[in-house]
Amino acid sequence: MAVHGRSTLRDLFDESPTPHIAHPPRTHHRHFYVAADGSYRPGGGGLGAVIETRDGERVARIAVPDAPPNNNVAEYRALHLGLDVLAARAPRSARVGVLVDHDALATNVNAAVLAADHPDREPPRPINIPADSEHHWRGILARIAGFEELRAAQIDGRVNPAHPLANRPEEYAHVNRRSPRCVLPEPLDSADANAADPRFPPPSRFERRAGD
Repeated sequence: MAVHGRSTLRDLFDESPTPHIAHPPRTHHRHFYVAADGSYRPGGGGLGAVIETRDGERVARIAVPDAPPNNNVAEYRALHLGLDVLAARAPRSARVGVLVDHDALATNVNAAVLAADHPDREPPRPINIPADSEHHWRGILARIAGFEELRAAQIDGRVNPAHPLANRPEEYAHVNRRSPRCVLPEPLDSADANAADPRFPPPSRFERRAGD
């Protein structure tokens, strides 16, 4: 259930696993959240993205038709698009939470984040990029490097708010006509500061098995 005054994307991020990266409470405090999804259908598809600040202010929604060769490419294109849109509206000091329903994409993003911080720039696992997605992966890597911190959460496609935008881009074309916004989240309040105490994991984490 969403908390009043908080981003719906933030709630989804808080409740979802972040492959390869531990998820202590302090990591919940992103400045921005980007949910992305891509769809593939013979003869056409679409890309969707939703961007919010942590306190629920909507920065942008994007729904554009596309013609990817397959679903994997659609997912990489969608995230590349969402991060490009955010990069035009957010400072380089931003901490970003990414939400995707493509397991391998979330895993690859977090592996790349860890590799960037490794002395030998080695990821925790080999990063295998789907064919025809290499250009978009390079764009995603550039955006990862362009923000202070970024990590990806793996969410269920049924709750991904970018899913309808990607699957019915013609129906949601009106969202692209809104004026670009540069929105900064409110400063962390005392409740957020208390929640960030690593001694108190959130219930969703505390009650899960170590392997979940």
